Amino acid sequence: MTIDPSIFKSYDIRGIYPTQINKENTSQIIKAIYKFFYESIKKEQPTILLAYDMRLSGPQLFEVAKKTLLDMGANVIDAGQLSTPSFYFAVFHYGYDCGIQITASHNPKEWNGMKFVRSTPKGLVKIGKPTGMDDVQKLAMEEINFISKTQGKISRKEGILEDEVTAALELLNNPVIKKFKIVADPGNAMGAQYIDALFKKVPANLIRMNFELDGNFPVHEPNPLNFETLKSLQQRVLDEKADLGIATDGDGDRLYFIDEKGEIVRATAITSIVAREILKKHPEGLIYFDIRDVLGPQKIVEEFGGKSEIVRVGHAYITEAMNKTGGIFAGESSGHMFFKVNGNAESNLPVILIILKVLSDENKTLSGLVEEVRRSYESVEYNFKVSNAPEILSILKDKYRDGELWELDGVSIAYGSWRFNVRTSNTEPLLRLNVEGYNKDEVEQKTKELTSLINATKK
Repeated sequence: MTIDPSIFKSYDIRGIYPTQINKENTSQIIKAIYKFFYESIKKEQPTILLAYDMRLSGPQLFEVAKKTLLDMGANVIDAGQLSTPSFYFAVFHYGYDCGIQITASHNPKEWNGMKFVRSTPKGLVKIGKPTGMDDVQKLAMEEINFISKTQGKISRKEGILEDEVTAALELLNNPVIKKFKIVADPGNAMGAQYIDALFKKVPANLIRMNFELDGNFPVHEPNPLNFETLKSLQQRVLDEKADLGIATDGDGDRLYFIDEKGEIVRATAITSIVAREILKKHPEGLIYFDIRDVLGPQKIVEEFGGKSEIVRVGHAYITEAMNKTGGIFAGESSGHMFFKVNGNAESNLPVILIILKVLSDENKTLSGLVEEVRRSYESVEYNFKVSNAPEILSILKDKYRDGELWELDGVSIAYGSWRFNVRTSNTEPLLRLNVEGYNKDEVEQKTKELTSLINATKK
């Protein structure tokens, strides 16, 4: 059986259904994942949580994965349809050995794939390039035959969402929250599940947009990083005179907010607010950010006595770093938020609750709260389709050679009042640019300078 090697990404398996991923090769991929788990945890019959998202091909791939795991002798926990944060919560909270989520995150409807993790006392290990993806790829290409001594068993797990909400409320000591008017748009995708579950326990006038799970994504792609998809939510917030808006992505692990003025709140502002609240309870705690936009959150962490570290872009890399050091929270510029208590994986319920709690306690608007924590200005992320990325990176390093160079993930160059990062995408054939600084005009001027240079040299 032929498997396209390009589906094995930096931190998940992802491809187009049914040409790259289908019912036939999914069985072989699941066998490879199971053998990897089996050899990693050295347990005769590991317990594996299995879930899937709203994609049209999800039920078919889920059934193939379930049958394959049972034939290989696994104890399968059938979690049914679940968001990725809820999947992470269930694997870690209930102490299962591993988990497989059938999902393609925020990709268009033709895509599907898998995220898979194993659980350790320190946290979840997301399987990506630094944690075993190459081994899984090799096993899948070998078309392994794993013979089990026993047939596996299956059981259904209920009540995950209720337990996830309870855990998030307990994390914040069951806060008193005012009844806000909130517009939410999960884009017909999995965030609808945990948003509904949360506001069964928390008072709110919740106005729902696109809550029906539909893998056709009939209204817009479920990707809040594409700000075009947020326009209807922004307008609805204004029309309803709502206090805020909430948007999530396809599998529910990215979270964005809209303020009461209908403006998009940058993820770094949410990171700053959450980090500030966590550091009030855990002084000197370690907070992580990805390398794209760091100046604002760094200042907030410093002001509140915490420590911060920067890691490369990618949720698996951030979880891996937190596992190694005991970091208590991480915020990624793409809207992923990570908590130690969730196995160092994404968890959006605590983020929503923290924002609502601060708004309740301080009697502020969301826009006012964002300005309160503002310490820097950021460009949007610019994406360039190029075939000569190494050449462009070399040109940038030469032109800005008087700045401080860092090559953790692409090229980052910093000056006293501004910095930029240019890197290749982990998932698409793109070069991505982010610019930030302490002066808005300077950020705009440097952004124009850099975009012009890249456009003039790209091929």
